[in-house]
Amino acid sequence: MDDTTVRTPATTDDPRGTREIQDSRVLAALTHPLRRRLIDLLKVDGPATVGKLAEHTEQAVGNVSHHLKVLAESGLIEEAPELARDRRERWWRLADRELSWTRADFDGDPVTEAVADAAGSILLERQVELVREWAVRRGGYGPDWRDGCSVATQTWLRLTPEEARELAADLHEVIQKWAHRPVPEDGRDRETVLAFAHSVPARP
Repeated sequence: MDDTTVRTPATTDDPRGTREIQDSRVLAALTHPLRRRLIDLLKVDGPATVGKLAEHTEQAVGNVSHHLKVLAESGLIEEAPELARDRRERWWRLADRELSWTRADFDGDPVTEAVADAAGSILLERQVELVREWAVRRGGYGPDWRDGCSVATQTWLRLTPEEARELAADLHEVIQKWAHRPVPEDGRDRETVLAFAHSVPARP
């Protein structure tokens, strides 16, 4: 829906907090599958070198370096020089703890609308890709993870625009509750889990 807010929680140790993206040029930096994945890797695993990111994504170092440059020019990531062991080593980290953008902020201009639509499409494709990967890779997880730890649920509702916004806020609040909780230091193994929700006007 046009007033949906897209939020991407980032690492919790970054002091800069939430960045509200309202510049279509910055949002355009997110409209590439590899750049979205690089953002995710830096979010989940923390700062990394170009070499480490290339290894994780199975991409050429030069290709990863190019896309990191695009993200850096948009202010979405920044160098972490204090982590480098020598002058040749370059580390990168997310620039903000959380990214947020609202589709409605880009209405009124065909170019910015196209950028916002592309960014939303790339995000959705990435989410669906990861869900499909789970179906393929679930055999590699222990029985505790294969039993009831993933969810697929949907329902059809009849709502006013105000009620739809209230539902969206409720869904967002639940995910943010878990996103920002302190991770217990209890010695238990924890996997990374992708949690996302969509509520959109649609017809069967």
